[in-house]
Formats: sequence, structure tokens, C-alpha cells
Amino acid sequence: MTINPYAGNPYAGSPFTYAAEPAVSPYAIVELMPGVRNLCEYARVAPGDRVLLLMEHTVDPVVVQAIAAAAALRDADVRILSVPPFSAGGWDREAPLQIETAAFHEADVVISGTWWGEVHTAPLFFDQIRARSARFVSLHMTATAGALLTGARLPVEVFYALVARALRQLSTASSIRVTSARGTDLTFGGFTFEDPGPGGLRPGDWRPFPYGGVNFWPTETEGVLVVEDSTVTGVPEEPLRITLEGNLVRKIEGGAAAAQLRRYAPEGFYMRHALFGLNPKVRLAGGTQFEREKHAGAFYCGLDGLTGGVPVTSGPGFAHCDCQVDRPTVVVDGELFVEDGRLLMLDEPEIKLVAARFGPPEVILDDNPVMVLPRRYTGGAA
Repeated sequence: MTINPYAGNPYAGSPFTYAAEPAVSPYAIVELMPGVRNLCEYARVAPGDRVLLLMEHTVDPVVVQAIAAAAALRDADVRILSVPPFSAGGWDREAPLQIETAAFHEADVVISGTWWGEVHTAPLFFDQIRARSARFVSLHMTATAGALLTGARLPVEVFYALVARALRQLSTASSIRVTSARGTDLTFGGFTFEDPGPGGLRPGDWRPFPYGGVNFWPTETEGVLVVEDSTVTGVPEEPLRITLEGNLVRKIEGGAAAAQLRRYAPEGFYMRHALFGLNPKVRLAGGTQFEREKHAGAFYCGLDGLTGGVPVTSGPGFAHCDCQVDRPTVVVDGELFVEDGRLLMLDEPEIKLVAARFGPPEVILDDNPVMVLPRRYTGGAA
């Protein structure tokens, strides 16, 4: 394996497909159940629900069995549909999805285990999900034993508390600046934040799992993004610098990765959305990009291809590229929010008070994701 010469990123060897993930022992299903229980509670799986497990062919069977068993234990009507892998960001936009779409239309709950977010495809895009009554949970890149053993174990009430606290500071801000040691320096303005609210999914909702962050859509983005990992390039071989002005990408620099990104969207890019991670139990080392983005203190943003030279936000991003910054510093209206990848609100008394309902706050909120949360602190006995 070639060692990445670009600053020794420890995540350069992260898997790029479920087929590259290691298989786990059948007995591992026991250790996955706390995380899967949290998944079913988040999706509000109830007796009689028609639950569709939409799983790519390459997902570990133990993961599929764990989710199916947890849903069945709640007396749900479970169906498992094994499907070919989805492509990233509309790369294969003509793929026939009639079977997947028909099954989705008949389900009360969809639990989707895809590598690339299936919501980049028109038949399963957000507008289609909102038009139906299904509660849609997406394990994009996270239908793995590792994700269910780590980030999925955080009690959901702790996540709700983190979201509420974050939105109090973020949603009223006029300016958010994101910097990194590698050279990222972005300033956002004119943004709208998504407030999922507490209490799990409602009909027409789409949410990622493990739960992980707060999402926003800016209208103003200025500065430079130095990409540490992306859905198009992986970890770049050399610094990949993207210059934005007025929310549009004006320049892409950085060798082979820059050329790959330009080919992906020949008409150019704009900044569609971004996310701050809030889950201290989500993995960094060994985790996929869509897993790491949810780690407390991480940042990622989604560039979308222009259509006819202009941004079109009403449909799927047919040249969508998610870009990761693992350990940023984030300043909100002059006040530190994240410092070198450390989410400062993890130290606040109101968050510790919620965590104390499930166990020692210093254990529940510890953002060292190598230390797996013991099952007695995962929310089952709260």
C-alpha cells in the first residue's frame, strides 16, 4: 500500500466500500445490540410497522441480522431487500431503481445501509421521502459493526441535548469561521440551520445514523477549503485547495485530485451545505468519511455541481462532493465553539447533567472514540 505523502493523515487507509470492511464474528451480534436498540428507538419502530431494510449486497450479514432482529423484537413486520451498491453524487444517475422505489413506497420505516448516500439519486431524494409517510434512517457508510459499536451507543437524549445547546449558539449567529492546521480558512454567513428536534423521526423525515451533528445551508461562503478527504478524491496525494467567493467555487488547485474534482462537475461547484459533528463516541481512526464527519468537533461540507452555470437546490446533487476537515477550529461571532477538534460544549454543566442520567459524565462525554462506551451506559436502563 502506498503511504500518503500529504502530511501523514492517519485516516488515509479508511475503507472506500463495504466490501473493504472487515467481516466480524457471528457472536459479535451481542455487542451490536445496544447501538441497534438506539437505532430502533430513534426510528420509533413500533409493533406492526412495515420495516424495510434496504441493504447493499456487500453489507456484513451480522449487521443486517442485528438490525432485523431488533426490529422484529418490537413486533415489526420486517423485510430485507439486498440491492446493488449506489454510486456517489449521481455518478450513475440513470440507474434503474424501480424495485427499491416500490418497496420504499410501501414501508413505514426504511433503514438504509448504503455506502454513498442514496439521497443523491432522484427516486430517493429528500423531496420523494417527504412526500411519503415513511421514517427514513440512512446508515450511509455506517452499516458496519464498528459504527454500531461506537457512535451508535451514545444515548439519544445526550445527542438531543447537544443539538439544542449547539443551535442556541449557531442559529442566531451572523458569522461562522472554520480554520484548520492544514490551511482551511472559511467564513460562512446567511445560513439556515436544521433543527431535528427531540423525540425521534416523524413521517417524512430522513436522518443519518449514528446521529451526529447539526446541518446548515449557507448563502455566503468566502475563503479557502483544504480538503482532507472527499467522496470524489479520497485522501488527496497533495494539498487540495478550493477557493470560494460568494458561495461559488472559483478555483481548484492540487494535482491529480484537483483534476478529478473538475471532471466530476465540469460546470463548476457551489457550497450547498455543511455540518458540525456533535457525537463524542463516533470513530475517527478507522472510520469512513461519513462516519468521521459526525465526531464531536469535526466539520464537513458538501459541494454541489452547478446546473446551467447556476446553483439548483430544489433537486438532488448530481455532482455532490462531501469534503472532510477532521480537527478544525470554529469561531462563532468571535466566540470559540470548537478548538483544534475539541467541541467545547462537552465540558458544560447542562450537558454533563443530561449525561449523568446514564452514567459518569466523564465517561459518556469522553471524545476518545477508541474507548467504547460500556453497554450499561448506552441508554437501555435510563
